[in-house]
Amino acid sequence: MDHLPHDPAILVSAINMQLRDEEFNSLAELCYAFGTDPATVEHYLEGHGYIYNKVQKQFKER
Repeated sequence: MDHLPHDPAILVSAINMQLRDEEFNSLAELCYAFGTDPATVEHYLEGHGYIYNKVQKQFKER
């Protein structure tokens, strides 16, 4: 995750903003653009209390 923020709250905000503003069509597309595996991002954020909702295309607190 070298090109994305490391702070969980900032990372969630950045990802959700990019997906909301339709800069990217999916979490996978966003992650690959930043050279990161989507499963790694999901796992990292799950460990900090966030879960990804694929229908809404956003991370939310558990």
